[in-house]
Amino acid sequence: MQTVETLNEGLKRAYTLKITAKDIDKKVDAEVKRVAPQVRMPGFRPGKVPTNLIRKMHGEAIAQDALNSSIQEGVQKLIADNKLRPAVSPSVSLEGEYAPGGDAEIKVELEVLPDVPTPAIDGLKLERLTVPVSDDEVNVQLKQLAGQQKAWTDAPAKHKAAEGDQVTMDFAGSVDGVAFDGGTGTDMSVEIGTGRLIPGFEDQLVGVKSGDEKTIDVTFPADYGVPDLAGKLAQFALKITAVKTAGETVIDDDFAKTLGLQSLEQLTGLLKGQLEQQLNGLTRTYMKRKLLDQLAAGHDFEVPPSMVDAEFEQIWHQLQHEAEHEADPEAAKAELEAERADYVKIAERRVRLGLLLSEIGTANGVEVTPNEMNQLITQAAAQYSPNDRERFYQYVRNEPMAAAQLRAPLFEDKVVDFLFDKADISDREVTREALEAAIESDDGFDTGTHTHDHDNHKPRKSKKAEAGEGEAKAEKKPAAKAKKADAEPAEAEAEPAKKPAAKKAPAKKAEGDEAEAKPAKKAPAKKKAD
Repeated sequence: MQTVETLNEGLKRAYTLKITAKDIDKKVDAEVKRVAPQVRMPGFRPGKVPTNLIRKMHGEAIAQDALNSSIQEGVQKLIADNKLRPAVSPSVSLEGEYAPGGDAEIKVELEVLPDVPTPAIDGLKLERLTVPVSDDEVNVQLKQLAGQQKAWTDAPAKHKAAEGDQVTMDFAGSVDGVAFDGGTGTDMSVEIGTGRLIPGFEDQLVGVKSGDEKTIDVTFPADYGVPDLAGKLAQFALKITAVKTAGETVIDDDFAKTLGLQSLEQLTGLLKGQLEQQLNGLTRTYMKRKLLDQLAAGHDFEVPPSMVDAEFEQIWHQLQHEAEHEADPEAAKAELEAERADYVKIAERRVRLGLLLSEIGTANGVEVTPNEMNQLITQAAAQYSPNDRERFYQYVRNEPMAAAQLRAPLFEDKVVDFLFDKADISDREVTREALEAAIESDDGFDTGTHTHDHDNHKPRKSKKAEAGEGEAKAEKKPAAKAKKADAEPAEAEAEPAKKPAAKKAPAKKAEGDEAEAKPAKKAPAKKKAD
């Protein structure tokens, strides 16, 4: 194989590989010998078919396989011989038409990972904002929990429903006298005042009694999820089958036992622990942002454009998805388009920080153990139906990049914890409101990793899709609303792409796939969920 470098500019590389006909023929000969014992042909005993007949029957397919194998080996040898670290899978193409029996000329284009300067991690200083959990906060949680566990009792026959009461009804909806899908149901219960149903519906239940029949008019919101109903006036014929009132829930040991616990003390302890966990998460978020701000401010190096493009596409897809759910999608998309360059900078910053954290972790022996990796795979597999889980395990085992994506978020967290241990940390006790304000404030995002406009100090927008809140990009979790400034690392591990994914991961199960197969009661159209 002959190799000629045709481009070496920044992080971009290009090569021409010439694979000789002699090398390809050797592979063809080897493949013919391998399959010969398995070939069956009338007039010949098994394994005795002449190789010239095998070439005649299967030569074209064998030659193509030999060419593909030669190309794959040639690219791998090119990467090894030149000590390249591809940022993404190389682009490989045949130059001109390949004639069987002739030489093959291959063009290989790729971007390599940069040589990351030795990270400056000494002298890091961080402030840890802590929030103690008060008894008042725990009591608020107890009352909210008690409010969710209401004991409903039938109201007196002449009782008129009021806000806070539960009304059970049969209903039939129509628009212009024509029934619509999902508009008819029986025994649907709603607590008046919860806002579960479309605006105006619950208000018109005030004053009804068990046994009443009435027709109400409601207008579907303009942004309703079903286009045929959006903005339309609808009529619902109702038959009230029950009105119930909520009894007062006493917060005591018996209440705790209804939740499967032994005592109120145990319930209080659990709620306090949950609050502490939430607050610790906020504290970590603030510290992590400040840490990454310092790292970003102290390091600047070229990053592969292909990785930036891929990261931008992920961010942009999420932004577009959220814009679709705004009251005025077109206006939201126009605003995004005006800020496209800002999000490109976010993508670049995330990629740079990901490479930086990868370098820090590798240089300091930070590892994800095999046991931890197995746990990650098991957790990810749980998102699939039982029939697809084995396929998922095989996919991760066979696709190094899939495994790397699962590993990246945990690796990043471990690197962050390592840096926390090295940093000089001072503690300051604040209120929850102050901590949340610090996370949201300009000072909390207009430095380092969480901003694209560090020098301009633009005001934060009120509605932005997730542009990197939290972990590495490969993490599979529900997208949290975040601001444009929340641009954290794109990848904690920038491993070279071994090969393009040959197999797709099995499709995840839809929510409710394993639910009991029984008819569901239809309810009046509820408010559109974001």
